Amino acid sequence: MEESSGYQEYVAGLLAGVATVATGHPFDTVKVKLQKHSAEVHGIQYKGGLDCTAKILKTEGIKGLYRGATPSFVGMAFESSLLFGIYSQKKLALQGGVQNSGPQPYIIIPSAAYAGAVISFVLCPAELVKCRMQIQGADPLTPKSSIYSSPLDCALKTVKSEGVRGIFRGGYTTLLRESFGNTVFFSVYEYMRYHMHSRVKSISSNYSNLIDIGIGIFTGGLGGVAFWLAVLPLDVAKTIIQTNPDRNCPRNPFQVLASIHRKAGLKGCYTGLGPTVARAFPATAASIVTWELALKMLGIKYD
Repeated sequence: MEESSGYQEYVAGLLAGVATVATGHPFDTVKVKLQKHSAEVHGIQYKGGLDCTAKILKTEGIKGLYRGATPSFVGMAFESSLLFGIYSQKKLALQGGVQNSGPQPYIIIPSAAYAGAVISFVLCPAELVKCRMQIQGADPLTPKSSIYSSPLDCALKTVKSEGVRGIFRGGYTTLLRESFGNTVFFSVYEYMRYHMHSRVKSISSNYSNLIDIGIGIFTGGLGGVAFWLAVLPLDVAKTIIQTNPDRNCPRNPFQVLASIHRKAGLKGCYTGLGPTVARAFPATAASIVTWELALKMLGIKYD
């Protein structure tokens, strides 16, 4: 990456975050509902992702799929700005300000893990509000007492009933998910992008922006799928921890996953896999393409 004044990567990341939410939030709503109710004593309410989507559309319409989107847009825009900005700056610092000939694991892994750890402190409260908004609505399994009129109302009620620590419930699980998941994501993205660009340049002299976009879609999409395949069990645990009405519920994700495994086996630990993977490819592809195009518009060439 060429030298920059530092802010461009953060601006590009913010735009990438907005693109991610606009593309992927409906899939995320389905995932959260499936994860929440798979752990209910009443049993699984939905037969699968399509059944869940159909019931949301029937009872709430399109707006039901975008329930909780406001904190997502705010949180994801800020989180994505930090993720891409910190990752890019950390990577450049580890490289000594010099672009290497190819991706290096000793640079990518610590840069991605560090960026993921930082953004977890932004993501945790935003996702707690998002998840609690997503599971309510026309949902018979959601207690009426938990209905919130807005994301702000949800945040204020959470702080009032659980204290400031309550809004950060699931923080340790979020940190684990983001540190490990982003290490996987950036490793897959960087290596595939480098080798695909090298291959295309070696066989074609007609190198256009459309090829760049195509490679961005493919590498970003697969990187997003790899992220979620690696950390979905942690995400399942996080959803249950953050939406459990019991303030004294277990907060250790491995304890939660052990309980799920006893009840539903390995399949239970991967609840919501269908909508998650369906969301991961287009949402992350949109994020990466927006990120790369924004960098070009801001005068930075991402090599």
